[in-house]
Amino acid sequence: MPDRPLRLGTRRSPLAMAQAHEARDRLQAAHPDLAIEIVPVLASGDKVQDRPLAEIGGKALWTKELDAWLLAGEIDLAVHSAKDVETLRPAEIAITAVLPRADVRDVLVLRQAQDERGLSGLAALPPGARIGTSAPRRAAQALHARPDCRIVLFRGNVATRLGKLEAGEADATLLAAAGLERLGETGIGTPLDPLDWLPAPGQGAIAIECRARDAVTRDLVAAIDHGPSHSALQAERGLLAALGGNCHSPIAALTEHGDNALLLRAALFSPDGAHRVDGALSFPPGDPQGPVRLARQLLDAAPPAVREHFAG
Repeated sequence: MPDRPLRLGTRRSPLAMAQAHEARDRLQAAHPDLAIEIVPVLASGDKVQDRPLAEIGGKALWTKELDAWLLAGEIDLAVHSAKDVETLRPAEIAITAVLPRADVRDVLVLRQAQDERGLSGLAALPPGARIGTSAPRRAAQALHARPDCRIVLFRGNVATRLGKLEAGEADATLLAAAGLERLGETGIGTPLDPLDWLPAPGQGAIAIECRARDAVTRDLVAAIDHGPSHSALQAERGLLAALGGNCHSPIAALTEHGDNALLLRAALFSPDGAHRVDGALSFPPGDPQGPVRLARQLLDAAPPAVREHFAG
């Protein structure tokens, strides 16, 4: 055991703090004598709320402060929503553990809770409805399903976005079911079928990063690694890397576990939702070439309007 508390870094947002407490509780259950200190940081992504992340630095705005603290030795590990961790990471930092993956689904939240026509999902939205989101994947997926709708920018934590919806800034928004569950906000909105409405790569998973050469901390954290969730995240991140996407590239993906194999499903979109390319591939857990083969399959089938947003 370390001779001082293990310093666990996290963003300050309510959801990030809930995830940090989950990681701390699991670590303390695995190591009852281990003292853990939660160290919050205000991330750049939380400071700017009026522009899409892709315009001001992308996913790195969620991680750069924690990366700097981790590399400087001011914290020993960092807890992230796996979907917010950029694909290419510093060699000095490693995802050491992935907690058991929660609900992967997106939840559609309507400003008008009841639909008089008896419809559900995106079909319940009125013609020309405004959908609030800042995620290219959600925007493209929504426009593919409902090209009559309009996308309006929604940034902020869950409470902020729900407040904007209530204030009438949009007719609907999309939130991660896992985030709502971790905040105790169950019963809100309608979960969307993940096979019809694929989630973001890594959605629902909590990733814990350590310094790659910090063997002591890595050994401690490895005790709470959930193997199936970790292998699924590796597959989805491998697909992202092989596609060569960026923060403007709309991609959805989901890994399912079968008999000694992973089934990775994915869809690529044009940002306006007009084009969609789907694919799926099975391969053994830990096979780094499986996601690469699926990426090639998707890009080979993609029209120029989709292909131009990926560099793979």
